[in-house]
Amino acid sequence: MKYLILTLFFFTTLQANLKQEMFTLYKNQNYKQACRLGFENFSHFKKNEELVSLYGFACLNSDYIDRLAIPVTALKSSKEARANATYFAVILMQKKMLYHAMIDSYKLSNFKLPTTTYILSRVFDLYSQEKDQNKKLYIFKDPHNSKKSYKLYLIKDRRVKKMVIDEFYDTMLIKRHIYW
Repeated sequence: MKYLILTLFFFTTLQANLKQEMFTLYKNQNYKQACRLGFENFSHFKKNEELVSLYGFACLNSDYIDRLAIPVTALKSSKEARANATYFAVILMQKKMLYHAMIDSYKLSNFKLPTTTYILSRVFDLYSQEKDQNKKLYIFKDPHNSKKSYKLYLIKDRRVKKMVIDEFYDTMLIKRHIYW
């Protein structure tokens, strides 16, 4: 009995410290670190949907899109958790479909999918409306903000082709998103 209480105390303290550390990293926009910390410690908080959601949004904001599969399957007990899981699933699916289209010349013009305001969703929507889906480079103007534009293209790494989305404001590169 004594060991059970000590074990419960240890895991409760560990989860509280982990939650605080992940939240602080997220709040300070250290998304990659928060995502990595969550990935390394997921087994300790997989039933805490607040932490699972925080982990998911940290991974989303650091462009670790494939890591969203874990929160998608774990978030199911509350209305907010299911909404977050759906949001993550849409973005993960759009990333996979856009990558498939770019690499394998798969046509996306026949699809009408849910969308989000996330950069990958905006580019997915613009690409799926594109008539010529066989080009090597795409430049899209944001329909909601004339100063924003996106450049979509592939680069070849040693092992795998990567999909790149450069996000511009006027002519200034704001951020480069790289997915594979």
